Amino acid sequence: MANPRRVGAVAPSGTALAHAMTREIVPGCGPVLELGPGTGVFTRALLARGIPERDLTLVEFGSDFARMLAAQFPEARVLWMDAARLGQGGIYTGAPVAAVVSGLPLLAMSPRQVLRILSGAFAHVRPGGAFYQFTYGPSCPVPRPVLDRLGLKARRIDRALLNVPPAAVYRITRRAPLAGAIDSSDCPA
Repeated sequence: MANPRRVGAVAPSGTALAHAMTREIVPGCGPVLELGPGTGVFTRALLARGIPERDLTLVEFGSDFARMLAAQFPEARVLWMDAARLGQGGIYTGAPVAAVVSGLPLLAMSPRQVLRILSGAFAHVRPGGAFYQFTYGPSCPVPRPVLDRLGLKARRIDRALLNVPPAAVYRITRRAPLAGAIDSSDCPA
């Protein structure tokens, strides 16, 4: 409550929301990038799904949370930084990630911040990968102009009605290329 713009909920996310956020992520598909892990509720759900701790990169802005996460998940890579800086060169040099799990309070951020976060995150997402975001609001927390500018689409994939407060989960992915267009992921490097 002391800093509502930094922490987007009055209580940590519950197990119903953690399950909804992580249910599509399977072991062996690649590393997972988690933005705003806070107390580690989604991190623990990823581990319970069989994602190896060494395949997790946790990006946390709060210094207290970052220290706690580093102690609780010693094999994970914990980055104490603003997720809006992911697009800057050399910050994240891991293999392309299969999924991004976001606990960030996007509704409390400006469209410009959301654009920087998604742009930076998708710079590290492999083709076919997805960005998972929850919201307590009635619609997708990423503004339509941001999705359009980045060539992304969002789809609500679940609801966590047992969470306090209830939440919706969105999967955000790249749009398919237009028919006849050349997809750079199909081209040899």
